[in-house]
Amino acid sequence: MSAKKGTILLPKSGAAIATNNRAILGMDAYIVSHLLALEPKDDVTSLWLYWALCQIDITDYSDNPAYPSLKQTTAEKIEIPLPPLSDQKRIAATLKDQLAAVDKARAAAQARRETAEALPAACLRAVFDGPNAAKWPTKRLGEVLVPHKEIIHPGDRETGTATFVGLEHLESHTGRRIGSLLLDLARLTGRKPTFRRGQIVYGYLRPYLNKVWIAEFDGCSSVDQFAYEVRRELADVRFVAWFMRSPTYLRRSEVVTTTGQLPRIGTQQIAAVEIGLPSLDEQRAIADELDHRFATHQKLRDLLCEEADAIERIQAALLRQAFAGKQ
Repeated sequence: MSAKKGTILLPKSGAAIATNNRAILGMDAYIVSHLLALEPKDDVTSLWLYWALCQIDITDYSDNPAYPSLKQTTAEKIEIPLPPLSDQKRIAATLKDQLAAVDKARAAAQARRETAEALPAACLRAVFDGPNAAKWPTKRLGEVLVPHKEIIHPGDRETGTATFVGLEHLESHTGRRIGSLLLDLARLTGRKPTFRRGQIVYGYLRPYLNKVWIAEFDGCSSVDQFAYEVRRELADVRFVAWFMRSPTYLRRSEVVTTTGQLPRIGTQQIAAVEIGLPSLDEQRAIADELDHRFATHQKLRDLLCEEADAIERIQAALLRQAFAGKQ
């Protein structure tokens, strides 16, 4: 189907509706069948129509909330405010300048977020690949870690509950737990590996996600996680956990990639990884410093998220103001 420059494009169905995608066609073109084309009439500017539609949740006009869809006839019945053409052009010109400034702020904020997201890996690389690390005596992780192999099977417990922490409950790269579930052990439908407080819980599926957590309590995990006790006479558990979150650990690991399966790392491959181990006092000092740096980094991430939210609120406020007749 052909459409003229300035036509507003809307998705007809699926996830694109849920995200309220829309665009202005920048040239005459042929468009695909899963898009709706709304061509402004002579008394409506393209920018006015576009921004008016940005004020509307398209899913409100869907015929099926479970699977959002939008018909051309329904879209054409959406009501928008329509001041005189001269006012539309004036307001649209003002909005264009204001929203260009918002876009510039958004791009700068995104650049700051990307820089911040690169800091943790750089910090860990500096520690575990730095000149001091080259002087540390080394051991294989198999000498430092003791696998915890206790598993709860369906039917093992007639009563009781356990706190479940799966991969989805762990934040990548930081070691933070961001959720958990309480399981009724009498109703288990699959086996659950257990962990003990103070052990390292390691997500071996897609290891590049660096989901490594020091358990804060006894509980159980998903089958794509291993639990390890650290030999305390050899290593500080926090130091080992930070190492296992680092690019250095991933570089030294043999990640298994099999066609049709997600990348993973097995117990033998983990055991074979070499770790540099300074004295226990130095390990603790390094772990203290990394804890502090990552706590500071988390505060920075929170501030940058608040900044991004504030920028989006500014855009929404500018649009509301324009369509409330206050420009």
